[in-house]
Amino acid sequence: MAKKNELELLTDEKIKNGGILAKIYFDIQDKDKERLQPLLTDLINNRLLKERGVVYGAGTINDPIKSDDIFVTSATVTMLFESLSSIINVAFNYAPAGIEIIKPEREFNISTFDVQRILLDLSNVSITYSKYIMEHVLKPEEIEIVKKQLKNRAELGKNAIENKKNENNEKK
Repeated sequence: MAKKNELELLTDEKIKNGGILAKIYFDIQDKDKERLQPLLTDLINNRLLKERGVVYGAGTINDPIKSDDIFVTSATVTMLFESLSSIINVAFNYAPAGIEIIKPEREFNISTFDVQRILLDLSNVSITYSKYIMEHVLKPEEIEIVKKQLKNRAELGKNAIENKKNENNEKK
């Protein structure tokens, strides 16, 4: 058997500790053929590789093809992630066309910490989109309705927490 190189050893170590090796597929289209490759290069080098939990990545960009009046191209990026939460973060923030898990090849365990991080990431994405919609999509009267609904929801949440505390105190 051939001796493993440093990259293979790093990959094996990260996978053993909850990492994920995956191929991430992106597509992009534009009327200007010359914009496509720089946009995907920027996405890979200046964004994806700098995301939290990305250990390394390498990508290939296909030559653009003309489809009707636009040009279309795609990129395949093989990336090693520290954890499941890291790859989910990339999926939410960059909306790839596809994701293929290479390693681990079988089921894997997820830590409580990772579940918490994933849930917080989901919450942050939700807040970001909600804020965008509130600021750019809704009319002022619709914003007031949403604010009232949020206030009611917060009150219900407080009541649920208080009821749970009372139940726990009664059990003691």
